[in-house]
Amino acid sequence: MKTFKTTWRNIRRSPYQAFAAIFVMTLTFLFISFFTFLLYGSSKAISYFESRPQVTAFFKNEVKQADIDNLKNELNATNKVAEIKFVSKEDALKIYREQNKSDPLLLELVTADILPASLEISTIKIEDLSEINNKLKDSPLVSEVVFQKDVVSVLTSWTNALRTIGLGLIIVLSLVSIFIMVIIIGIKISQKKQDIEIMRLIGAGGWYIRWPFMLEGIFYGTFGALLGWMISTGALWYATPFLSSFLKGIPIFPLPLVFIFGLLGIEIAVAVVLGTLSSFLAVLRYLK
Repeated sequence: MKTFKTTWRNIRRSPYQAFAAIFVMTLTFLFISFFTFLLYGSSKAISYFESRPQVTAFFKNEVKQADIDNLKNELNATNKVAEIKFVSKEDALKIYREQNKSDPLLLELVTADILPASLEISTIKIEDLSEINNKLKDSPLVSEVVFQKDVVSVLTSWTNALRTIGLGLIIVLSLVSIFIMVIIIGIKISQKKQDIEIMRLIGAGGWYIRWPFMLEGIFYGTFGALLGWMISTGALWYATPFLSSFLKGIPIFPLPLVFIFGLLGIEIAVAVVLGTLSSFLAVLRYLK
């Protein structure tokens, strides 16, 4: 209990140094939170687009239903297809009318006879899209194939780049945080040199002297992590209506509470590790 009181007294007696340490930790975990939210959203967007029909094959007008069924069976036999949806001429007309219900003139000009039937196909693995696309293009039944690979490919490449850059920045920020914390705690140890010498003379053990500084580093890390998480979560909550409107149809928001509070738990654990490591290095350097 006395150790905690000593730690709190050390923090109160040097508020500017405490503020600097907490500020650096807050910035670090603020970035970590935003980066994690961004990665989560990107992964959800990729999953959404991967689950959508990625290849759409439009049939020629003279194609019979039996021929379409045979083609569906051939595609299913590859064991690479996740889902096949058949859209008849009548279904295509319903979709067209729904999309153009505000323009009566367009509705009068189009009938089911001039709209092609189609198959909407999604694969189990995104890598198999090219093979299915080529198979459909070679089919004499198909007049046109729309291959929506680019959207997922661009999202995947962006997410991979984001992951690499983000992890690099997190490592740099963590190292900077440790470096600054070592300096701040080292300054505090230097300022208490005389008190430490007196404590040693009256028989205080090494860890009895070290623990208040160790706990101080843990406090800075934990408090900074909590502040960073609160700011990032508040900003996300405020921006959620706008982002949901912008990302129409993509079910990313709201983020699950389990994910958000799970992130808090992980960040606090990381903060304890960073704070402990920083304090230990400072104690190792300045308390010999």
